[in-house]
Formats: sequence, C-alpha cells, structure tokens
Amino acid sequence: MTEKNGYRATAKWLMGSPYKIRPVADLVREKPYTEAVAILDHMPHKGAGLIKKVVVSAASNALNANKKLGEDMLYIKELRIDEGPRMRRVWFRARGRADMLVKRMCHISCVVEEIGKKSEA
Repeated sequence: MTEKNGYRATAKWLMGSPYKIRPVADLVREKPYTEAVAILDHMPHKGAGLIKKVVVSAASNALNANKKLGEDMLYIKELRIDEGPRMRRVWFRARGRADMLVKRMCHISCVVEEIGKKSEA
C-alpha cells in the first residue's frame, strides 16, 4: 500500500502575487515548525501572514491526527506557492486610453512531517 507522507493544508485563491510570496516561502522551507512560525511572525511582508496561516493549519492537522506529536517534533517538509487565476480590471487613463490592471492570485499548500522521518525520506 502507499505510505502517507505528512499532514497537509492548502489555501486557495489568495490575493497576492506568487512572485512576491515565493521569496518569503524560501526562507521557511525545510525549517522546524517553531522556528518557521517565529520567522514569519517578525516579517513585515503580506505573504508572511498568508503563509503562516497555512503552516499553522497544517501543524494543527498533525497535532489533531496524532496526539503523541508536539510542536517541537514537526518540520516543514514541503511548501508550494502556485499561481492562481488572474483578475483583469480596466484602468482608465488620460486622453481616452485604458490600461489593463492584472490582480494575481495564488494557492499555498504546505506539508508538515515529523522530524524523525526527515532522515528516512
């Protein structure tokens, strides 16, 4: 049978450009859970708050599914920032012109795993 790999959480259709959120995700990928949440708490970026919600949700799923786990026993195995749909708006300019305003969305998915299983993978 297939092995279950980690506890996951996803957030879809978030208003934020994936190009701006990916550098924040690179800072916390493969880090222990408590360290990653501390890093995200002290960052001024909008993406840090969005990522923190998903990471905390994945950790809550892990702690709820396995009562023997603790927060210090988890690490972020996978953190993906995917592109979502784009909303296009018309921005009216001078002299009868119009520009397109593209509002980008993203999907964030996170997988949290036990630290002991890190060496096996």
